[in-house]
Amino acid sequence: MQTAAAKRGNARGNTRPAPTRAVQHGDASLSDSAVTASAKPPRRSHAQAREEAINQIIDVATQEFVEKGLAGARIDEIAGRATKRKIYYYFDGKDELYRAVLERAYRRVRESEDAVDTGSGTALEALRRLIEHDVRYHSQHPELVRLVMNENIHRAEHLKQIEGLPQGNRKVIELLGKLIARGVAEGSMRADIDPVDLHLNMTALSFYNVSNQFTFAHNFGVDMTSPEAVERRARQVADIIIAWVTRRD
Repeated sequence: MQTAAAKRGNARGNTRPAPTRAVQHGDASLSDSAVTASAKPPRRSHAQAREEAINQIIDVATQEFVEKGLAGARIDEIAGRATKRKIYYYFDGKDELYRAVLERAYRRVRESEDAVDTGSGTALEALRRLIEHDVRYHSQHPELVRLVMNENIHRAEHLKQIEGLPQGNRKVIELLGKLIARGVAEGSMRADIDPVDLHLNMTALSFYNVSNQFTFAHNFGVDMTSPEAVERRARQVADIIIAWVTRRD
């Protein structure tokens, strides 16, 4: 599309394009086209677009699997908000999509633990931060709890098919092992604490108030999901585990 200046030049028989107006910016001159181009958001790469599409499908599929389990979930229901053609473009079928949901759920909880500050302060202080984080994370992500419960019904049949998942999950065991070693060196922790046992207790005590929230609320009239209840639970779980790992001479 020609500018008005270019049209006027053509009307006079001047076929040269009109000069581009420059915009002064400090010592540099930017053309209108350069300014316009710089104002445009960067284009997504093919890899970014692919990852975004896959995550959108997994978001929808997660809710379907959480609500209905693997057996009850239907690709047609998931495709109500993410087209069926797109689903089958990225996934071979329901089982592969389910494994992708599981893999992302586990990866995200491990990534969240990696982000916790476990390097500053004493080992017991670092462990407390990690424990309280786990309680909050499970409360904020009940879908993780439901997915784990569903997969245990299937005896981890689908987890076993996810390559590299055990190695990714063992990162938290390595982290806890380092915290225990640090605590022993500081003289604050028992030397006989197994990091797997520590992780088991942290997860179990973070899990129950989410997995049993409805039956517990019905039987005892307690809302275990309120912000106050979650923070109280986080402190309680940390107190329990810290008391267990603390060295007593």
